Amino acid sequence: CTPEMVLELYNFGQLQYSSGNYGGSADILLHFSILSTDPELTLSAMWGKLASEILFGNWEVAYGDLMKLRETIDKTHFKSPTEQLQQRVWLLHWSLFVFFNHPQGRDGIVETFMLQHYVSTIQNACPWILRYLAAAVVTNRRKRGIMQDLVKIIEQVAYMYRDPVTEFIEALYVDFDFDRAAQKLDECEAVLENDFFLTHAVDDFIENARFFFAEVYCRIHKRIDMAGLTSRLSMKQEDGEKWMVKLIRESRMDAKVDFKENTVIMNPSYNPVYQQVIERTRGLVFRSQVLSGAMEKRSNSANKDEQKQKPKQQRPARQRNDTPVAAQ
Repeated sequence: CTPEMVLELYNFGQLQYSSGNYGGSADILLHFSILSTDPELTLSAMWGKLASEILFGNWEVAYGDLMKLRETIDKTHFKSPTEQLQQRVWLLHWSLFVFFNHPQGRDGIVETFMLQHYVSTIQNACPWILRYLAAAVVTNRRKRGIMQDLVKIIEQVAYMYRDPVTEFIEALYVDFDFDRAAQKLDECEAVLENDFFLTHAVDDFIENARFFFAEVYCRIHKRIDMAGLTSRLSMKQEDGEKWMVKLIRESRMDAKVDFKENTVIMNPSYNPVYQQVIERTRGLVFRSQVLSGAMEKRSNSANKDEQKQKPKQQRPARQRNDTPVAAQ
């Protein structure tokens, strides 16, 4: 198999993609990626295969291709940092099609977008992506531990980008302005309904946003008027009372409901010192691994450059003298 034949395979894959045969294009570009030794064309073929799987609606395979492409972009040494930044910006935008159609997409978007180099990409090149990261964190209670990191990112980018989703989180966790947070929550519903990627997640977002709202509200107040809380959350009083009781039961809050006065009485609880230490150091292991991987990658790159620049060693003098002796 000659390089010219492999290149023809790439061109044929492009032709299949342009003709709308996305299934055939994905198969051909996959074989080209295996056979090709050209890193630039291989990366281009990976983008083409991902686009084919997205257009074909094959979300399971597209999810795997997206993870491989992310790994390739992170490992490839581009001509300039700007080129790598552009690749990551494309990946962030294209990944929205996959993450919001895959069953595990909400976990994937949080894990990918919260990586340090992708956080930097969002902050420097595409801050509007924060809407989708914020929506994924809010709708995924299993990732609630990342909320504080998300709040810091939103604060850092607030001077460049704001929308009702980010402003809701900012009002709730930074300003503790519950009236403004309730107002932004109402605006979020209209924004999400008109968003291509989030229109199907409106109900999940509102339900989980109310949960976060009530959780923060209950931490600050000792006695809570259920009528006032439910009105802030745009719920009917009867439905709000049932929802509040369910919330206390599911979240295991140390609280007591007084139905006569229609209030919730919170019993203050304080985390022991060791528990606070555990919570503060929970993310150190992951961050240390990321930092260690980045340092190892940079060290390997520096060693390769040093080997390339190192001049060839001269032959020993004994070998140079062998030729005249043999000639004699």
